[in-house]
Amino acid sequence: MISALLRRDLGLLFGGGRGGPWLPVLFFVAVAVLFPFAVGPDAPLLARTGGGVLWVAALLAAILPIDRLVAPDLESGFFDQFALRGISEELVLAVRLLAHWLSFGPLLLLAALPASALLGLPGETTRTLLLGLLAGTPGLAAIGLVISALTATLRGGTALGGLLLIPLAVPVLIFGAGALANPDGAGLALCGAISLALCAVAPFASGAAVRAARET
Repeated sequence: MISALLRRDLGLLFGGGRGGPWLPVLFFVAVAVLFPFAVGPDAPLLARTGGGVLWVAALLAAILPIDRLVAPDLESGFFDQFALRGISEELVLAVRLLAHWLSFGPLLLLAALPASALLGLPGETTRTLLLGLLAGTPGLAAIGLVISALTATLRGGTALGGLLLIPLAVPVLIFGAGALANPDGAGLALCGAISLALCAVAPFASGAAVRAARET
């Protein structure tokens, strides 16, 4: 049942229209392309600031799919059908969290390689950036799922979701981007710990939000 649910969620996220998983990746790469035009061809400056710019781009790219995570299934009665079968919202949303990360996390990691080259990041910085994104993007996906569930029934929920996600993602951003300046492993470990905690909490928080939305 879990594998069937995961295949369904991946099919919706990869083929759901509105750019699917490519929209966050194209946004991420577009930032890397445009940033040198904004600050000029100063290679040392780009190498010094490029990693932080890519982290901010990854955070903003994670916002883009949140309007497709919960609201369509809430409107169609998808969660009602599972509730009638005795399957908890938490289990359904835990699978949704995994599908959400798979739909943008690995692609963002791949896109980080050409983006790092465009900004002239050194090899060690690129390695730290990739490890940081690997540790931090699950946390960004978890925050996105919770925000999506909380705003699923609100008019203009996508814009509100973006405003809510950014401050909640600040700890992931601080330790993930901070590891670029101090690549001793502590920042990456803290980023990963926060990300794991967010992934553990997200199915329960989003499940409670979905139940509240179904009862209204």
